[in-house]
Amino acid sequence: MTFRQRLKSGETLLGTMVTLPTTATAEILADLGFDWLFLDAEHSSLSYGEIQGILQTVGDKTACVVRLPAAEEMQVKKVLDLGAAGIIAPQVNSLEHAQDIVRFARYSPEGCRGVGIGRAHGYGMRFTDYMETANDSVAVLVQAEHIEAVKCIESIVRIDGLDGIMLGPYDLSASMGKMGQINDPEVTDAIDRIHQACQSAEIAIGYFGVNVDAVRPYRQKGYNLILAGVDTLHLGGAAKKMLNELRSTPGNQS
Repeated sequence: MTFRQRLKSGETLLGTMVTLPTTATAEILADLGFDWLFLDAEHSSLSYGEIQGILQTVGDKTACVVRLPAAEEMQVKKVLDLGAAGIIAPQVNSLEHAQDIVRFARYSPEGCRGVGIGRAHGYGMRFTDYMETANDSVAVLVQAEHIEAVKCIESIVRIDGLDGIMLGPYDLSASMGKMGQINDPEVTDAIDRIHQACQSAEIAIGYFGVNVDAVRPYRQKGYNLILAGVDTLHLGGAAKKMLNELRSTPGNQS
């Protein structure tokens, strides 16, 4: 099954975030058995060339979904032409913007995705096959991370061709004048409204947390697209733990 098919089936998919440009990092994470990798082109330094390298290395092992640098047409078609399994568009705060993102990601007649030849098309060798299957196989998600998005979330989740909502609790809290206060009652009410809308429309909903404890409550609530941890935190956390253990272990006494 494709990532999109698994997402639409309601399966719980466990992923982690990739921000480092080295293909070996993504390869290590893919080999561990994550269901998907979140390639962050919005808040990291990942370039299109580096994203392509990661896709070439692990795209056949683990679904790679790219968070776009910006929710714009050019970014959509560039990332999809590289062969990503899907996209996540940040800061989509209106029904019209969400509709545009879906149109940009789907070929005619379902949308207006530009037709080019890239890695996704086998550099032209699999052009026809990709054109015939892309609309069914590419996952399209938008982030709900602003109070304006919450105000129209019941309409956004009903857009034909939209596969899921990725919740952005910290930006959402900031947009409400409550930076970082993700447990504030008004913020949790907004988060619950997004969740209820997704449940009503039978559409996937995702959540990011820096560790297992952060995502556990959302798994229990039925969120099915789980994103836990970041490559840099995995590396730094494990190294710090080992260093602390070394420092606390007495050396041999001669």
